[in-house]
Amino acid sequence: MKEQTVQMLEFPQNGDARGHLVVVEGGVDIPFDIKRIFYIYGSDAEVVRGQHANKKTEFILINVSGQSKVRVKDGKGNEAIFVLNRPHTGIYLPKMVWKDMYEFSEDSVLLCLASEHYDTEEYIRNYDEFEEIVNGGFVE
Repeated sequence: MKEQTVQMLEFPQNGDARGHLVVVEGGVDIPFDIKRIFYIYGSDAEVVRGQHANKKTEFILINVSGQSKVRVKDGKGNEAIFVLNRPHTGIYLPKMVWKDMYEFSEDSVLLCLASEHYDTEEYIRNYDEFEEIVNGGFVE
């Protein structure tokens, strides 16, 4: 995975009569080593999570249960919506992509794998500022 663009990923499923096992290895199945893992659950369908971009952090989002949608924007007028509804698929989000997660099903558990430890200073939480940066502004 050389190109750093938003893309859907499908992870191998191993299974038998006992059920399925999905393995996601940092640097093997995804383009970074995993430094942080968190998950979102209990969000109502009308709640919008995310609403930010990151200067350094890359993410993989996997709905391990239920369904949610992810809207991504590049700040240059391009936008895409992805539906996460299979526990063996995920979306890769490189740094400097605006992300909104929304329309969570009641049973949604959205697993997030991150390339960096949490650092509030690398978050861009204002969309106008994000647009300015990607269209010629300064990024630290």
